[in-house]
Amino acid sequence: MLIAKVIGTVVSTVKHPAYHERKILLVQGLHLPGEKPDDAFVAVDLAQAGVGDVVLVCQEGGSTRQIMGLKDQPVRSSIVGVIDSVNLKSDE
Repeated sequence: MLIAKVIGTVVSTVKHPAYHERKILLVQGLHLPGEKPDDAFVAVDLAQAGVGDVVLVCQEGGSTRQIMGLKDQPVRSSIVGVIDSVNLKSDE
């Protein structure tokens, strides 16, 4: 699982049937100040997220396919929750 921010949407008129009637969003993992951000990637939205939302992303294909009820489809990442807040405890 990864905490990420939705930074965009993906629009495609031609796509694999596994993505039919599914919203596909562009997400980027959150990082601490001073750390290099990870590359953005696409994820199937299963939680009604939108641009600007902080989300919980499942990045394991087998789990994502099981959640979506698919067998052998090319799906790797899915948004499984929208996060309201994150609290980090300081070591100081």
